[in-house]
Amino acid sequence: MKPDSPAAVLAAPGRFEYRRLPLPAPDPGHVRVRLKGCGVCGSNLPVWEGRDWFRYPLEPAAPGHEGWGVVDAVGEDVDHLRAGDKVALLSSNAFAEVAVSPADQVVALPPGLDADEFPGEPLGCAVNVFRRARILPHHTVAIVGVGFLGALLTQLVSRTGAKTYAIARRPFARSLAAGMGATRVLAMDDHRRIVEEMRALTDGLGCDRVIECVGLQWPLDLASELVAERGVLVIAGYHQDGPRQVNMQSWNWRGIDVVNAHERDPLVYSLGVTAAATAVEERRLDPSPLYTHRFRLTELDAAFAHLRDRPEGFCKALVRYDH
Repeated sequence: MKPDSPAAVLAAPGRFEYRRLPLPAPDPGHVRVRLKGCGVCGSNLPVWEGRDWFRYPLEPAAPGHEGWGVVDAVGEDVDHLRAGDKVALLSSNAFAEVAVSPADQVVALPPGLDADEFPGEPLGCAVNVFRRARILPHHTVAIVGVGFLGALLTQLVSRTGAKTYAIARRPFARSLAAGMGATRVLAMDDHRRIVEEMRALTDGLGCDRVIECVGLQWPLDLASELVAERGVLVIAGYHQDGPRQVNMQSWNWRGIDVVNAHERDPLVYSLGVTAAATAVEERRLDPSPLYTHRFRLTELDAAFAHLRDRPEGFCKALVRYDH
């Protein structure tokens, strides 16, 4: 292996630079991973676009947190991983060909997993959201927003036998949702029309479960209004641009439960990644149709531009590292 390796550095809004960094030996409790690729996450779009509260440059290889690869070296006091293991990373230093991470942020993948592309963190996130939603076959479920997360959840929910209504803005996203097994797909355009259509589809009752996957105020308002009495609103969208308002009187009147499905316990995250890997290995989950665009490490700005603009045919961008 070379004594150094390429890494991306977000030097300023909208501008990655590239450096060759030395290859350190892993400290005790750490492992070194030779990465095969990393997903590009929508939660990182604000730091690439720039906001007043961010400071640049970021640490090398940040904010990539959807990496996967093979263990290259193991530090002392690590006994559950060894060189050659297939792994997914939960650490935020995966926009590089090699990453050193704490061992508890590296998740071993099943040896029999033949998926060449496995952005473990978002796949584990989808599985954890699905678990928290507690979907049963007799439920009616609305999924508000069909990006990568919403499409994965559409597939997971539909395979339970539940009636699955996917609501998406873009025509391509609606076609994806149909391919993932949605019972019916609705355009996310007019609030009142969507509410009336969903009431008609559910005999005026609303949905037992509504999963909000956008992270913006209007989709949250819409999702809230679609929940049936004593139903469950699951917040899966990442709301990072300020406080939200909710119609608490409506929530009170209908007696709904609200679940914040964003896990923060690293152990739960790891369990979600492991469960996702098993589901992919057993063909119970197939994310491959959602990987629509691939870029080289030196094309990260283009990858983020696609994430921002969402051209027709776009769902998920992966950065691939060719060694």
